[in-house]
Amino acid sequence: MSLPPGFLEELRNRLPLARVVGRKVTWDQRKSNQAKGDFWAPCPFHQEKSASFHVDDRKGFYYCFGCHEKGDAISFVQKTENVSFIEAIEILAREAGMPMPEQDPRAAEKVSRNTRLAEVMEMAVQHYRLQLSTRAAEGARAYLAKRGLSEAAQKRWEIGYASDDRHGLSKALKGKGVTDDLLLEAGLTGEGQGGTYDRFWGRIIFPIRDARGRAIALGGRSMDPKARAKYLNSPQTPLFDKGRNLFNHGPAREACGKGAQLIVAEGYMDVIALAEAGFAGAVAPLGTAVTEEQMSLLWRIHDEPVIALDGDAAGLRAAMRVIDLALPRLEAGKGLRFALLPGGQDPDELIKSKGAPAMQAVLDEAQPMVRLLWRRETEGKVFDSPERKATLDKSLRQAISAIRDPSIRRHYGEEIKNLRWELWGPKPREGRRYERRGFGGKGGPALPTPSAKASSLAGDVGPIRSYVTDLVIPSTEAERSATIALENELRHAVLAMLVMTPELLPAFAHDIEALDCPDPGQSALRDALLRHADALDLRAALVREIGPENLESLLGSAHILSVRRPGEVESARLVVAEALAKIAARRSHAAALEEAVEDIGGTADEWLTRRLGQAAAQVDVTRRKETEDAREEVVAPNGNKLDKRDIDHRSQVIAEIDFTRGGRGGHRRGP
Repeated sequence: MSLPPGFLEELRNRLPLARVVGRKVTWDQRKSNQAKGDFWAPCPFHQEKSASFHVDDRKGFYYCFGCHEKGDAISFVQKTENVSFIEAIEILAREAGMPMPEQDPRAAEKVSRNTRLAEVMEMAVQHYRLQLSTRAAEGARAYLAKRGLSEAAQKRWEIGYASDDRHGLSKALKGKGVTDDLLLEAGLTGEGQGGTYDRFWGRIIFPIRDARGRAIALGGRSMDPKARAKYLNSPQTPLFDKGRNLFNHGPAREACGKGAQLIVAEGYMDVIALAEAGFAGAVAPLGTAVTEEQMSLLWRIHDEPVIALDGDAAGLRAAMRVIDLALPRLEAGKGLRFALLPGGQDPDELIKSKGAPAMQAVLDEAQPMVRLLWRRETEGKVFDSPERKATLDKSLRQAISAIRDPSIRRHYGEEIKNLRWELWGPKPREGRRYERRGFGGKGGPALPTPSAKASSLAGDVGPIRSYVTDLVIPSTEAERSATIALENELRHAVLAMLVMTPELLPAFAHDIEALDCPDPGQSALRDALLRHADALDLRAALVREIGPENLESLLGSAHILSVRRPGEVESARLVVAEALAKIAARRSHAAALEEAVEDIGGTADEWLTRRLGQAAAQVDVTRRKETEDAREEVVAPNGNKLDKRDIDHRSQVIAEIDFTRGGRGGHRRGP
């Protein structure tokens, strides 16, 4: 919606900031000087006892000297009510008595019709509220009392009752001038062979309100245990789409804006029980599994909702459906946690049996989504063969591949790797020697002789760990700094070359996705390259993503840019493959040594020291070969030999970026 010039200024002038803020705070009369428009109060955005929140009513701005929150009346309503910019303006305009700008005639007609429907729904809510106090509702009141809902709680949640009279509501509202078409359009009545009838009868009624507090639908819980549907919601109407709304949306949004945790339960009674127990940020989907639109609503309310589901099989199935829905939509700062209740209980049952502290304990133990994904793929299964392990790997790869954000996808892969290690990694070997049949025994080849340094350490775990660490980490600060700088330059070179030669991106996309970039600038460039790999103008897309200055800074310092001339794609392919091979080789060497360390389970023995010796020898050999390989004759993938200038340039870069690798990447030895 576009606002006419001067509308916001007029709104601010009509509604003093002190009046808006005064609804949420208690002014410190000793510190405030109201005559000068100077107000002080404890901050509504963080917990404090002193009055550090300052409102300058004349200028129309607020500032907290404790948490540094600042803004005007509109931003204050946005943050305290957890609403959008336009919604905040609508709230303030109503309070100031200012009409919102007019829309086009068709839109205005639709708004007017919806307003009338909301009025009809409100009339229905009040009718059912009155019915709860009648003699016919005695069974409903007994049921609510049995569920632990006091009269005060029933009033807070506006719970009502629809009697067995299938025309009770329609007769009452028609008597107040409501027409049949409005009743039908609002979803309060239905049509059958015998004419119209009330949609709700013989049920306890729960009003459903939107984020702005308008009554948009009803939910009914049947009092007949033989009813086909225990719970019944209003049908889809111009006001209500059950897949786009949440029960208790408005109050939960406001509570979360003040720091409450957003909890997603399964039904009305769970939400009511949670809110009455002090968990004000509770919501529920409306008779369906969580939808895409509801997921978006949840993330607009809170960055990390907790899905609190029954601990039974149905609750677990619901959790798994949420996982599949959420994975493609994950992004940095937007996640989910899962709290599975014990013994198949729901939140209502747990709170009533053990109290709010028990519920809080369950919420505190909520698991990140990756853990529940792992549980889904592994629970009740046996992985005692390579084939079964491969099946697990395949299913996990398929699940993780749904994540669009490359950074999150990479972190999920790392977490899954850690969980696999916990499941299949070598267990500590306490007080026993290794037995390796076929190696060093009769009829089998002997293991290579370990290095002298490794052999001298047998039986002493501490020196062995130190020895392995020396292989992986340079011993001096200068060497460490140099290694970090060289690794950084190599990554830098790969990314820069791909920017200059975008036609290589499809071939190296998998390697780039796995590239670990500790530098934030490199990480941003890597993710942008993956996101815009198919862009017609890659450089323009990168500029939009990370900015021209950042892009030029990242490209300008890469030594690799002096290696290739524009248009020499095959030369660029060799350089990128060479650099990626070095990165992969170093990772492989480090992993081998880490695996050796993991096998140290309390004692060291001959087999272990031999293994460390093998790892050390491998690193030594690759280091010695590095310079020799750099100057060998190479051929391009098309079979043509590269000229001397290409080889010299390539050798120069390899000399500048010098650390271990195990393969030859994108080149092969000449004849």
